[in-house]
Amino acid sequence: MLPDILPGQPFPIGATVTPNGINFSVFSKSCTGLELLLFDEPNSPQPSRVIQLHKKHNKTFYYWHILVSNIGAGQVYAYRADGLYAPVQGLRFDSSKVLLDPYARAVVGWDNYSREAASCFGKDNCAQALRAVVAPDPKTYDWEGDLPLRIPYATTVIYELHIDGFTRHLSSGVSPEKRGKYAGLIEKIPYLQELGITAVELLPIHQFDPNDARPSHKNYWGYSTISFFAPHSDYSSRSDRLDPINEFRDLVKALHRVGIEVILDVVFNHTAEGSQDGPTLSFKGLDNQAYYLLEPNQAEYSNYSGCGNTLKANHPMVTRMILDSLYYWVAEMHVDGFRFDLASVLSRSKLGQPFADSPVLWAIETDPVLAGTKVIAEAWDAAGLYQVGSFLEGNSDRFAEWNGPYRDDVRRFVKSDRGIVSRLAACVMGSPDIYLRPDYEPNHSINFITCHDGFTLNDLVSYNYKYNEANGENNSDGTNDNNSWNCGVEGVTDDPEIEVLRLRQIKNFFTILLCSQGTPMLLMGDEIRRSQKGNNNGYCQDNELSWFDWSNIEKHQDLLRFVGGLIHFIQSLRIFRQKKLLSVTHGSRKPHIIWHGTKLKQPDWGNDSRSLAFTLRHPKFNEHLHIILNAYWQPLTFELPLLSSEEGWHRIVDTALPSPQDFSDLKTATLITSPEYLAQGRSVVMLMAR
Repeated sequence: MLPDILPGQPFPIGATVTPNGINFSVFSKSCTGLELLLFDEPNSPQPSRVIQLHKKHNKTFYYWHILVSNIGAGQVYAYRADGLYAPVQGLRFDSSKVLLDPYARAVVGWDNYSREAASCFGKDNCAQALRAVVAPDPKTYDWEGDLPLRIPYATTVIYELHIDGFTRHLSSGVSPEKRGKYAGLIEKIPYLQELGITAVELLPIHQFDPNDARPSHKNYWGYSTISFFAPHSDYSSRSDRLDPINEFRDLVKALHRVGIEVILDVVFNHTAEGSQDGPTLSFKGLDNQAYYLLEPNQAEYSNYSGCGNTLKANHPMVTRMILDSLYYWVAEMHVDGFRFDLASVLSRSKLGQPFADSPVLWAIETDPVLAGTKVIAEAWDAAGLYQVGSFLEGNSDRFAEWNGPYRDDVRRFVKSDRGIVSRLAACVMGSPDIYLRPDYEPNHSINFITCHDGFTLNDLVSYNYKYNEANGENNSDGTNDNNSWNCGVEGVTDDPEIEVLRLRQIKNFFTILLCSQGTPMLLMGDEIRRSQKGNNNGYCQDNELSWFDWSNIEKHQDLLRFVGGLIHFIQSLRIFRQKKLLSVTHGSRKPHIIWHGTKLKQPDWGNDSRSLAFTLRHPKFNEHLHIILNAYWQPLTFELPLLSSEEGWHRIVDTALPSPQDFSDLKTATLITSPEYLAQGRSVVMLMAR
């Protein structure tokens, strides 16, 4: 063995700075040989040094390891693995392929990278391959005392945003080098703070492959992970190979300073390597059988993700990788939580069958390192497994869930569908019809009307049909089941009556969302009517269709005022912070709800009903609200509950009124002197006793 090389250790996995050099460790059960490649620069066409690892000295169990002295942080490296190429046996070793370390903290080589070259068996792709970079000891970063915020769900308002899309538009006013970058978002934190946001949910920032898309398109959203430990390098405004790590940390630290948490959208259901026709970038070439679910013939990949492959999340090594990734982002990057994309994939066994005792999910559920973080499941997958309300068989005490039925039912109510009033009532209560456990915390229901996947809120009230032709798939992509209504005209219009109705419907959606029990989530730009022109699947649209147009703040300042005012108002009330279901007992001393129709205590649950009213009371804090939801197209008169002689109903919200009368805080709210209130067609009214 050479004098600057030692056997190394199997732990920690990845590349680790030690006093004696860099320890490299990587998992591969089935490879017969492994080479470590060291490069002088990120884009060097060939390695400056190739080190052969030997089973006798450099392998412990299934971990290949080596320690190289005289190198340090910033070293660029990769692997080659040798072994049998036998797809029908699940083996896809190709010693001509340069492989990325699955534990890479930073990824380089993008200037010369070719996805096509990585897809050709037997073709040396070294000059066009991605490489990893050894990261410095994380203790060298100055967190300046930063600590996790641990904001309870009960006081959380989530804002889903895309790092690039939020500041990429010229109108953002961000300097060109920071547009679409972590640093650009830092400059726009005051906007989020003023709006009342307490958590940003970032679309994927794990390093992804933007080339994983159709020709002439780009994988813009980022659901194509190639490294679960590295921040996406294109989002860094700096040029050094390790800068993305610290720039992301700077963003987290800046958000924490103003009380905003960071939730990452993580994609542990598939990788950028695609199907059997896809590239060999890392996992395929190191241990295909361990990392992926395979079909019975093993030459093809199970596709529960809809993206060509499925990670074998419950293989012990993959479970370890997922947990190590989560630990890293919590301990070393200070993030506050995770939203698990297509989380139901993680409940599939090593044979692809759903099972309740998923090791990876229960490990996340019970792990002490993650105990203070938010964990949110998108409780379905692309193969029809739908687990909203039954994720982990409903036994989870930790996982919150994206409430898809909430989205669908509220959309249907606001567009005046029949037979939806009773389901809307359940939505307002925190969906006890779905979450059946008596001790379920309603704030674990993540309520949303829109998200990245689907129409924006403006488009939801402007289009009956999707218009995805720009995606290059003949409008076949994206869901057809949108529960949208264009208010009488398809698409953009200058008809003032249609525009008034659309704005009212948008305010109706926001009001119902924010006055429901549960944790609300807003989509980036909905508060200023961001439009994708009817495209409900903008995953490949790296252009103004996906970007936040900051000039719309002035154009739609009345709506922005309404949304921000309502968020702050709702957040100030204890009745919307409940950790238990509201009582439905009249006169209860507990926080409770009373249902009404146009007549007090006479809700109409019939199929033809399109209206509902309810009273919310928190006796301990003397909070008393009355909310009217009229999705009927004609005005309806609603009786108001009697109050003591010292009190009166004051109007906080009437979505039928023009700005600024549509929202008032309690101090300036108009007193209602009548025992009845005329709610205009398709409107929402919120009153508070004072």
